[in-house]
Amino acid sequence: MRLAVCAEMVFTDLPFAERVRRIHESGFDVELWDSRSKDIRALKATGAVFSSMTGYTAGSLVDPDTADDLVRTAEALIPTALDLGVSRLVVHPAELIDGHAARPVYRSSGRMWSTGARTLERLGRLGEKYGVTFCLENLNTILDHPGIPLARAKDTLALVEAAGHPNAKMMLDLYHAQLGEGNLIELVRTALPYIGEIQVADVPGRCEPGTGEINYAAVARALADAGYGGTVGMEAWAKGDSEAALDAFRTAFTVYAEEKS
Repeated sequence: MRLAVCAEMVFTDLPFAERVRRIHESGFDVELWDSRSKDIRALKATGAVFSSMTGYTAGSLVDPDTADDLVRTAEALIPTALDLGVSRLVVHPAELIDGHAARPVYRSSGRMWSTGARTLERLGRLGEKYGVTFCLENLNTILDHPGIPLARAKDTLALVEAAGHPNAKMMLDLYHAQLGEGNLIELVRTALPYIGEIQVADVPGRCEPGTGEINYAAVARALADAGYGGTVGMEAWAKGDSEAALDAFRTAFTVYAEEKS
């Protein structure tokens, strides 16, 4: 497994390019959110490997009135992704503005399901054209993202299965899944063929592994036993020192290797 860290959430007292450099020098790949506000040349100069970034700027996957906007803005971001070497672009079940639902919806419909599957298939074809993968991230509606339809991991998994395209995968966020569903080890085993990347943070607090209730060492062992060889990204705030948070993340996802040796 490769390990990545979200640069938006650690070393927050530093300029963004310096955050990326610190993460890279600590031996991790880097996750980005909105790339439009970033100095792309400065990020490339750090030498970091970028694992993922937000892959749209407007529109909703499940809304027939705005799905075209999502696909259009997704294609507009691909040159930046290719410039940075990003292979996975993240989309959400519905549009977020500053982390909140752009148009809150509290009941899903069959039309949303069919629109979401068709739009995700379109993104898969777009990804195939440019050599990238679009990853649909599950969210929790209990705490962080109320009003986002089809947000649970089981819903995003069903949409990815329905889209049926190898360039459309899941961004399986285990923090959101713990809040919304739990049963994480069985979830990762079920979703394994459809996972493009995994994101982690602990519950409660959305800080690094070891600060809450999730046994991430057990999750790591289950992933290794299942043969997962992809990326795990820490999309979490540092509870205290950022270096300590990175060390805790690394420990949680490497302890299984020590146990097997």
